[in-house]
Amino acid sequence: MLTEREKMILKIIVNDYTKSGVPVGSKALSSQLPIHVSSATVRNEMAFLEEIGLITKNHSSSGRVPSIEGYRYYVDNLLNPNPIDNSDMMIIQNSLSGRFRQIDEIVQQSADILSNLTNYTALTLKPEQETTPILGSFRLVPLGNHKVMAILITDNDEVVNQVFHIDGDLGGDKLDAVVRMINDKLAGKPLDEVITKLKTEIVPEILKYVKNPDSLVQTLDDVLMQASTNQFYIGGELNLLSFTDNNDISYLKPIYSLLNDTDDAAKFIKSSDNSISVQIGPELSNDLLKDYSIITGSYDVGPYGKGVIAVLGPTRMPYSRVIGIVDGFRNELSKKLRNYYDKYNQ
Repeated sequence: MLTEREKMILKIIVNDYTKSGVPVGSKALSSQLPIHVSSATVRNEMAFLEEIGLITKNHSSSGRVPSIEGYRYYVDNLLNPNPIDNSDMMIIQNSLSGRFRQIDEIVQQSADILSNLTNYTALTLKPEQETTPILGSFRLVPLGNHKVMAILITDNDEVVNQVFHIDGDLGGDKLDAVVRMINDKLAGKPLDEVITKLKTEIVPEILKYVKNPDSLVQTLDDVLMQASTNQFYIGGELNLLSFTDNNDISYLKPIYSLLNDTDDAAKFIKSSDNSISVQIGPELSNDLLKDYSIITGSYDVGPYGKGVIAVLGPTRMPYSRVIGIVDGFRNELSKKLRNYYDKYNQ
């Protein structure tokens, strides 16, 4: 149990170090305390905080820096999130006020906005519905030069498309027949069931119209998988370079690989209920991220599901400001997506 003075000292160390990156000494601390305390007393208090593992001595100076445990104590007990300021809120509202054709565009744009606001790397996950999406309709649109666009629309108006090449003998009539067959057999069924039936029932039917259906079947499988899985977006990947002290940046390659693997990345961006969560260093359960923190917030779109936004930065990040931005942003994103869904589901 820390005394009030020990709490003040720890809070000043965290705040100063996250702003400047410079280890904090006893003289700097003494000048910021609201009551007069001698440097000797402050050094004794710092020694105690170091002894219990909340701060640590920086080898290059006599100052102290927060430990992982110190950051954790600060976030849990001492932090007062800064409300998002008006200028940042204006940027968010203006950026989200554009005309978007798909939910994915809004979520993808959100990653870029959040990254620009914080100067860190941002991750956004589109809303995940409690029920499996249902196939609304499927179309094949000839584009010329032996190219066809496959378009899949789900029951909640999500649109996924992909272009593929076809054999020269697959004309418009055959394409129409394939589309009618797929819609007759699969429209109105959950996408996970559609994926299974594609391989067991639909391929033999497609062979009646297409001699070499591999590219068509692969494209169908791709758009189905894309529509049925969570879409994950990253903004500001290069910002990771901004807060590294290491001239050899090759160590970042496995981190970039981790971030671009949707399954792996989804494991460490998690938020309970509608709360903001902070994971620091080793708490991320991946050694690649031991020097990073992730601030995560969930956003609720009512019957259309819940999504996640997150900011990845160094453990030495200004937690109060970033938490305030994440909190304000998730609320604005919820409003934008609710309006979008309501508009297109009237």
